[in-house]
Amino acid sequence: MNVIIDKNSGYCFGVEFAIQMAEDELAQEQTLYCLGDIVHNRMEVERLHALGLRIIDREQLEDIHDAKVLIRAHGEPPATYELALRNNLELIDASCPVVLKLQNRVKHAFDAANRQQGQIVIYGQPGHAEVAGLTGQTRNQAIIVMTEADLDQVDFARPVTLFSQTTKSTAGFYHMKAVIEDRIRAAGGSLDAFDANDSICRQVSNREPALAVFARQHDVIVFVSGRKSSNGKALFSVVNRTNPRSYFVENEQELDEDWFRGAESVGICGATSTPMWLMQRVKARIEEVGEGVVSA
Repeated sequence: MNVIIDKNSGYCFGVEFAIQMAEDELAQEQTLYCLGDIVHNRMEVERLHALGLRIIDREQLEDIHDAKVLIRAHGEPPATYELALRNNLELIDASCPVVLKLQNRVKHAFDAANRQQGQIVIYGQPGHAEVAGLTGQTRNQAIIVMTEADLDQVDFARPVTLFSQTTKSTAGFYHMKAVIEDRIRAAGGSLDAFDANDSICRQVSNREPALAVFARQHDVIVFVSGRKSSNGKALFSVVNRTNPRSYFVENEQELDEDWFRGAESVGICGATSTPMWLMQRVKARIEEVGEGVVSA
């Protein structure tokens, strides 16, 4: 059985940059705090915990003073930086440049929308760290939408500016854009007052067609990702639509021998938050399982 890891899978540059910054700091410090999971992958979080990285939430941040805190690639709202000043915290800012640029665009759009009684709508996952950072640029006034039902919060007779969380599905964003246009027409509004911004990271969106091709090349696909990864869910849906024999796992312990019966080729791929070392461990385990399937 031939087992291949997708060469285009693994960390995006933003996540890779954040991991490297954490490792560099931990080489000098016994403990480094990180606001939220540094990456939505439990295995990587556990590896860095062993090196001294301690994950904290916003409530715990309130009680920390005179320490170093890592800001992960997802970015943070202005309130976090204000708290850091009050608590004398040194921020190790690993915010992804793509996310920082989007935060700036959202802030400028919010200021302009206020002058026109407009609304900022963000296509994203409520509660997601990146979305919290984006809504913070709007004084938490942005409307977050994931489904068509969420659009009931929007007044379509007023101007609408739409953005997307950087890791959402491109197809999902353009579907939402089309639905908004339909609702504006139904409300008697003008499409001239609708500004749709495709702010999906191209390093993420470009993986979708490449993964579809990869999924067609193999009998079985094993997709490796943390279950909290928004990007992982989006990319797995692409793989699963293309190849029904696709399976989502968090690590090698979740593999099932029955998945590989009759398979000559197995492809391994993952999210932008999936480390290469983890996909290699999954590959090694599949090769062991494959020997058992063949000899059975």
